[in-house]
Amino acid sequence: MSIYYDHELRIALELAREAGAAILDLYEGPLVIEQKSEVHDHEPVTQADKLANELIVGRLSTEFPDDGILAEESVDTVRRLGKSRVWMIDPLDGTSGFIDGNGDFAVQIGLAIEGESVLGVVYQPLTGVLYRAVRGAGTWVERFRFEPERVQVSTHGELSTMRLAASRSHRSPRMDRVVKAFGLKEEVNRGSVGIKVGLIVEQQCDLYVHLSPQTKQWDTCAPEIILSEAGGRLTDLFGQPLSYNRSDLSNRNGIVASNGIAHDRIIQSLAPLLDEFGRIPSVT
Repeated sequence: MSIYYDHELRIALELAREAGAAILDLYEGPLVIEQKSEVHDHEPVTQADKLANELIVGRLSTEFPDDGILAEESVDTVRRLGKSRVWMIDPLDGTSGFIDGNGDFAVQIGLAIEGESVLGVVYQPLTGVLYRAVRGAGTWVERFRFEPERVQVSTHGELSTMRLAASRSHRSPRMDRVVKAFGLKEEVNRGSVGIKVGLIVEQQCDLYVHLSPQTKQWDTCAPEIILSEAGGRLTDLFGQPLSYNRSDLSNRNGIVASNGIAHDRIIQSLAPLLDEFGRIPSVT
């Protein structure tokens, strides 16, 4: 573990596993499924989301009382904007996968300092696979009964033969247009940003493009440091870095995650398509 964030990482690992266990206790149902009441947010939420959120936020508040917290199922306040250290929590990323029973869901805990992701944990409760990273200490995958293994992204650089990590849902005609323009022939369909980034760090995929402006800061904070410490890159669709602890929760300019080798070429190839779609960079 990194000497710089030993305590933070230890707590994040404990909480990810505790929240994962609590989620699995509810996996077989019955589930109480509600629709979020926020404007423009039609995502479902279950008692598992709320329970995991409460567990994680409660412990972080006790362990790090001076830090800010931005969690999906907590009321956001402007107090965090004055903090240099802010935890970004998605207690159950992939709620639809949890409801459908397909296993595509994860607990995501990230820490941003001065707007940059520096620590991330993504844990898949059903499989027991956990990804963790701290700035400067590499990316590691943990599996039950195996020693932690350091992972690196692929060195695959030919765009047309890259394997795409694609969303199990949210597929749009515009995404089909990107796939065709890039000449992509293979893809793996999974839910959760963290799970798709996991595919890239384990060299099962090389690229992930999310055109929608609807992902939130808690969706990308933990996955970003996990990808970058494995040698990959995560930016917006225009190649600009993501920033955290903003008042606007959404990543308005979409996201591109890759093994980094052809990232600049990917951004260049996207540019005419974004122009065709009428997409212009949003100031966030």
